[in-house]
Amino acid sequence: MAQIENKTVWITGASSGIGEALAYLLGQKNCNLILSSRKESSLQAVKEKCKYPDKVFILPLELGAYDSFEQKTKVAVSAFGSIDLLINNAGISQRSLIINTDFSVYRKLIDIDYLGTVALTKALLPHFIDRKNGHFVTVSSLMGKFGSPYRSGYCGAKHALHGFFDVLRMEHAKDGILVTIICPGFVQTNVAKNALTADGSIQDKDDVATKNGIPVSLFAKKMVKAIEKEKYEAYIAGRELIGIYLKRFFPRLLHKVVLRSRVR
Repeated sequence: MAQIENKTVWITGASSGIGEALAYLLGQKNCNLILSSRKESSLQAVKEKCKYPDKVFILPLELGAYDSFEQKTKVAVSAFGSIDLLINNAGISQRSLIINTDFSVYRKLIDIDYLGTVALTKALLPHFIDRKNGHFVTVSSLMGKFGSPYRSGYCGAKHALHGFFDVLRMEHAKDGILVTIICPGFVQTNVAKNALTADGSIQDKDDVATKNGIPVSLFAKKMVKAIEKEKYEAYIAGRELIGIYLKRFFPRLLHKVVLRSRVR
């Protein structure tokens, strides 16, 4: 099992939620951290709370601004001389019915959750190839394995990530490159509050399932263990985890269970 201690890790979506919890945990493990999100002031606040702030480099990044990624990657690599892991954590969710959802919302979800992640990964890929070493860790969702009402665009983008990163793993295993896909269930973050509604506005309210989900600090610990074990996929969830197995063996039953749950 590989150890993550002393590695250089680039985390997107690091200003809150899972990314923030990972920053604190990996900071305790003496990692060099490159923290990215849109909000520089929030990143600075996270940096100051890390155990070793002098080992944290702030790199503001907008996941939809693909044209900037080549330059952003150069800056990220130069911060500590090399990068060992990229944790693709940034993204947005959705809460709206298909019939009511503006097409622009689907475009934004694909641009950020899928294309932005792919573009940043491709920008860093040559660095990993040159080093013959590197680990891409992408935060997907259980919704990347099965669907749920009110999340059609989010599910579509997350499903797409699995297709891309499975192929990346196949094509670049020869280059010493690892790929881990993390599939969270409900985690106590602001993902529901920040979700897009039918017209593209922010929902700005939590939901019961998210509020009662796994504490984010516990999730981060489980995620780091999965990374160190170099798992292809890891499912970290509560009872909603059963959906993975129902989808595989009893898809009609899953359909009924999800509809009966009335999850929003």
